[in-house]
Amino acid sequence: MRIISGIYKRRRFEVPRSFKARPTTDFAKENLFNVLCNNYLDFEEEPIALDLFAGTGSISVELVSRGCSKVISVEKERAHYAFIVKVLKELETDKCFPICGDVFKYIRSGGREQFDFIFADPPYELTGLETIPDLIFKRNMLKEDGILVLEHGKGNNFDSHPHFLEKRVYGSVNFSFFGPEARQPGLAAL
Repeated sequence: MRIISGIYKRRRFEVPRSFKARPTTDFAKENLFNVLCNNYLDFEEEPIALDLFAGTGSISVELVSRGCSKVISVEKERAHYAFIVKVLKELETDKCFPICGDVFKYIRSGGREQFDFIFADPPYELTGLETIPDLIFKRNMLKEDGILVLEHGKGNNFDSHPHFLEKRVYGSVNFSFFGPEARQPGLAAL
């Protein structure tokens, strides 16, 4: 696992081979952050982020490295959670807060905190994956100009979702972008 940019740029961490997580590829992650930096997020404003299905914590540490003032990482698998905690200790950061728990329970019972950025990378075959955007908007988890990015397989299509903004594809990785401002009926995606 490699940190691409920011204060921890080029730091690498060996992910145990026994992990079941499918980390976002470096190619897809680099392109995702290019899109975010050029179109959606200003990291100089120290955004607050939520990383759902955090896996190895790759996205979480990238967010901290680039300037997020706070990142909450939710990961259910205990070994993955322990790995995230280990990486954060090595980085000596106090800006990332890992939670070992179920993402759907976190969303339902989470506080009223709102985020500038929410990233969700569930297993592609996860039952209920298609409900994640609705749950996040129902709980009002995004700030007014916040952005949600959902990573998913090619079998999912969110083009008709009322909060859908755009889709980016990098190899087998699909990112759908959502915003709190619903599109006007009849407007095409960006």
